[in-house]
Amino acid sequence: MARILIVEDEADIRELIAYNLHKAGHEALHAASAEEAADLVRAALPDLVVIDWMLPGMSGVDLARRLKAAKRTEGLPIIMVTARGAEEDKLAALDIGADDYMTKPFSPR
Repeated sequence: MARILIVEDEADIRELIAYNLHKAGHEALHAASAEEAADLVRAALPDLVVIDWMLPGMSGVDLARRLKAAKRTEGLPIIMVTARGAEEDKLAALDIGADDYMTKPFSPR
């Protein structure tokens, strides 16, 4: 079982991802903002972080950049989720250290 942090400001999408992770046998942690996610990561290091690109306040890109820059979280796998599907956006996410990139809308499978 993996502990996966979902950072998504849209509650319906966050719940959909969490539901499917639970069905697959994982523990899902929820955060609606980058600041809330940073608090959760400080409290307990997850096994994976799924981050929405566009969040209120600090962007998901900035959160990913901070996680990759910190010694404690530099190896933390990150998947960026966004409606931005252009190739340059995918490359930008991978350049900041994201391990994968998923575009919305997506299939829960």
